[in-house]
Amino acid sequence: MSSLPLLPGSGPRLVGIARLASHGESVRQGHDVEYFTLPVRSLLNRCTGSRMPFTWTINPYRGCEFACKYCYARYTHEFMEMRDGIEFEQKIYAKQHAAELLRQELRRVKRGEDIAIGTATDPYQPIERKLEITRAILQELTRHSGLELGIVTKSAMVVRDIDLLREISQNNWISVSVTVTTTDAELARVLEPRAPRPDLRLQALKQLRDAGVRAGVICAPVLPGITDSPRQLEAVVRAAAETKACHICANPLFLKPCSAAVFMPFLKENFPQLVPDYEMRFKDRAFLPAAYQKRISELFARLRVKHGIRKESRWSWDSELVEKDQQMSLF
Repeated sequence: MSSLPLLPGSGPRLVGIARLASHGESVRQGHDVEYFTLPVRSLLNRCTGSRMPFTWTINPYRGCEFACKYCYARYTHEFMEMRDGIEFEQKIYAKQHAAELLRQELRRVKRGEDIAIGTATDPYQPIERKLEITRAILQELTRHSGLELGIVTKSAMVVRDIDLLREISQNNWISVSVTVTTTDAELARVLEPRAPRPDLRLQALKQLRDAGVRAGVICAPVLPGITDSPRQLEAVVRAAAETKACHICANPLFLKPCSAAVFMPFLKENFPQLVPDYEMRFKDRAFLPAAYQKRISELFARLRVKHGIRKESRWSWDSELVEKDQQMSLF
């Protein structure tokens, strides 16, 4: 994809976020991943899902290099007229002037309205080491009080910002949720090709907890026939308990069409025996049946009691609620 806007007559007229994306300048290119700047007008996004556990979302980037095969957020690239789901992990946009925008916009946040960071793209993906957009956002948040904040990440890089997380927590409520889909490193490498190994994520979680930062685990998505056996899920809960995680919760897989277009070919290549089951489960819907969700929820309830971890994090969301809020916006 060119980093230049479309020429007159060369394609459809781009508007909104698609037009802004077309003006992005290339930041870096490597192993089939290219980064662009994105001159956005706003950083805070009001979540339109009325039953979501947060009111506002912040995503420093659009797209994610971790290339998780099941990623639900691939649809967010469609707003930039990018319909190939693979482009979500190959063409990644870094939002410009994020901290300055946030400084102006925080006045819109009312007391009791939660802000979630990293709901659609990981705020600590590799380019963050160079650009430090997430760190700049956290530095801005240290200047405020009375905020209720959460961060979701798969990256061990979050420990870089322990100093800021501790400073923010002095005058605000803040929690970090580290996503751990499985403790099996080989399986994780297949499912999440460029994400940090699960043991590195758990080590980062322990460092957060040792530093006094409120942090826990989100086990999501739970994949039928791949990561959902009681033994596999208990391994995640046990590992979380060993880090003294404040919370752990789980959410089953859901597949929007753009995500299914990537995930189903992956399934055929790596787990062909599961294809008929998945085709049946997701034939006419993006979400697993309520009975499956109930089974996972009840299993985690028992495992939390067994391993002494709190029931839930206020930063988890139930896929049933997501299903009811089809117009939700997390990006």
